[in-house]
Amino acid sequence: MELPGLTNRNREALTSYCTLTSVPLRFTPAGEQEPFRAMIMGQNIQKVENLYNTVAAEYAEKFSGEHEKKPKDQEILHRFSQEIVDRRPVWDFGCGPGQTTKYIQNLGVKISGLDLSDQILEQARTIHPEIHFRKGNILDLEFESDSIAGVVAFYAIVHFTEKQVGIAFREIFRVLQPGGIFLFTYHIGEETIHLDEFLGKKIDIDFMFFSTDFILSCLKDSGFNKIEIIERDPYTDVEYESRRAYVFCNKAG
Repeated sequence: MELPGLTNRNREALTSYCTLTSVPLRFTPAGEQEPFRAMIMGQNIQKVENLYNTVAAEYAEKFSGEHEKKPKDQEILHRFSQEIVDRRPVWDFGCGPGQTTKYIQNLGVKISGLDLSDQILEQARTIHPEIHFRKGNILDLEFESDSIAGVVAFYAIVHFTEKQVGIAFREIFRVLQPGGIFLFTYHIGEETIHLDEFLGKKIDIDFMFFSTDFILSCLKDSGFNKIEIIERDPYTDVEYESRRAYVFCNKAG
């Protein structure tokens, strides 16, 4: 999930963006981050589903084909396709309208997509009828243990609290085959951002940023090894001005 959110260094740019687009938001300052997250413990998953049901068509229109404008995305996804080789099955968790799913399939990898929102899945199936999409919750995966060769999850944790990230990582570790590959992305920072409007629709949702130290520690605690975190600056005039990270990791085989 892409979001109009920035790190502390770029907070001023986000405020300008929201002023220009009339997007209401509420920052949780970095110093208040941990108490706030401890208080909410977990974002209501129904809110996440409602968000994407509400903005499904607009989201699909805005973000379909986004990887074509992001060279580092392309490099990372090509690397994933080369590392997964012919191992199957491969899943795109938090697939949205299927832009990442389709990009990977075009690289010769047979892949399926999983998302929480019925309406966003309807968009995905309409745009990419040749790809299998299925409803599911990353926090409670309906897959057998050791059953999946590779998982991609671009910005799929953006609505999760730290506690929920830990649950998601443990669930993904559980379903991966020994030697399985997990590739995901996140926005780097320490803010929590609340939006009441997104893509012209009224919503009620929180977006989370994570420090690299937290992500690394959480992955290790979940059992992953061969962890590689690749950070980059945002692409100006292409995406919202937050620093990003790509993460490759494995389940020991």
